[in-house]
Amino acid sequence: MTRIDAKFADLNAQGKKAFVAYVMAGDPDYATSLEIVKGLPGAGVDIIELGLPFTDPMADGPTIQLAGQRALDGGMTLQKTLDLAAEFRKTDDTTPIVLMGYYNPIYSRGVDRFLEDAKAAGIDGLIVVDLPPEEDDELCIPAQAAGMNFIRLATPTTDDKRLPKVLQNTSGFVYYVSITGITGSAEAEATNVGPEVARIKASTDLPVIVGFGINTPEKAQNIASVADGAVVGSAIVSQVAAGKPVDEVLAFVKSLADGAHRA
Repeated sequence: MTRIDAKFADLNAQGKKAFVAYVMAGDPDYATSLEIVKGLPGAGVDIIELGLPFTDPMADGPTIQLAGQRALDGGMTLQKTLDLAAEFRKTDDTTPIVLMGYYNPIYSRGVDRFLEDAKAAGIDGLIVVDLPPEEDDELCIPAQAAGMNFIRLATPTTDDKRLPKVLQNTSGFVYYVSITGITGSAEAEATNVGPEVARIKASTDLPVIVGFGINTPEKAQNIASVADGAVVGSAIVSQVAAGKPVDEVLAFVKSLADGAHRA
């Protein structure tokens, strides 16, 4: 059982929904980023999504793209991202970390070496947005064999014909993208999301977590009420981009987590 599986089992036993927070590793710099990540569990975050900076983040909106650019400009690398996770693990051995990014940096390092290093750093799951199910032999299957969850995205355009393929080798949870388009570009609506979550859950026992377009405690509560939890990324990253002190960023995160936990 991975930390992700254990976390959902614990939340389920408490009758609670999950709150997942996304932050870009190394944004605005390594030290500040580490301080934020270390503070997330205390702010109510159940699962941390750690963004891996990349030069061509095609699925991300301007907010996340600029965060990645700030991190890269500050010298952030795949290795430093793993170092950050390992540093976090020195004081927290229970909060799951999902590494979210693109395949190129992983491919460049070599899949076997990457998986070994990621596992050693305390990474529990991967979301690799540009690897479709047709490429599962590349990373998904090896990652699962190494004891890591491979989390897949489902979207409003994932129809009933495509859904089984998407779910086939997915583990940990399903990440439902609530809107069409890029991150941070529109707002999620529970009335639209609810039926889609139900459709996915009819085909899998995995938790379904909803992200994209969630930017207030009320929105987090509404979306979590029709799913197994909510993810917030761009709204948190925007706080970092605005230069807010770490304690203010974490206070904002806590307000979102409280919203999701009220669901």
